[in-house]
Amino acid sequence: MKKAKKSPWKKPKRPFPLTLVLFLCASSLLLLGTVSGIRATLTYFSAYYTAQIEAADIGVTLVENGTDLSYRNYSGRDNRWNTHTGTLAATLPDQSGGKIQLGRLYREELSLRNSGKIDQYVRVRIFRSWVDEAGEKITTLSPALIDIHFLTDTWLLDESASTPERTVLYYPYILAPGQETPLFADTLRLDSAIASSVREETQVREDGTIVIRAIYAYDGMRFCLEVEADALQTHNAEDAIRSAWGVDASVSGGILRLG
Repeated sequence: MKKAKKSPWKKPKRPFPLTLVLFLCASSLLLLGTVSGIRATLTYFSAYYTAQIEAADIGVTLVENGTDLSYRNYSGRDNRWNTHTGTLAATLPDQSGGKIQLGRLYREELSLRNSGKIDQYVRVRIFRSWVDEAGEKITTLSPALIDIHFLTDTWLLDESASTPERTVLYYPYILAPGQETPLFADTLRLDSAIASSVREETQVREDGTIVIRAIYAYDGMRFCLEVEADALQTHNAEDAIRSAWGVDASVSGGILRLG
């Protein structure tokens, strides 16, 4: 049997997604009054795409309050990844003397920078939730009480993909190498309504003393933030976005539009 001849045409390269994932879990003031962080981790989801990369560099960096927090960059020449891991919102307690105050706005300015050498489009997904002391998610507590102010005047909000727990934002313009996006978030606060979620428990001691305790629904819980940032090459952008992000988008004049 004759072997089939290889086609002289090369198979088009698939879009290459770069994904940066960051995690934060912080303790609620109702129990400890302090913040503890989970080390941020960087995750790349598709080994198949890695094999499709030519000698081009792509990278993305999460910038927090003007400082590079975490990044994941690929060097085509060396065929290696360069990553750095930080802790998200680690300075929040320092902004109020070591304790987070309910209802207070904290500076939490977040943006992305193209730390590669090719143009790219970027998106971010921000997840909010509550977890117990064992790290298990608590679905009965409202993520809306973890109040992040998103700047949707310069970012596109994907309402169809967003939920009370998840917010999906796209930067609609091409991000050139070295360029930083406008902020996609600028403040964070724990809603003071947390303190109103309380019930009383009455106990009568043997000596007849009546003890009334206030039990907060959020005692022992931690709020958890997860920021996931993705960067895609601009070549064949519509196909790249559909393949890697599962989103139908149009690109005209370099401007990305959803739907």
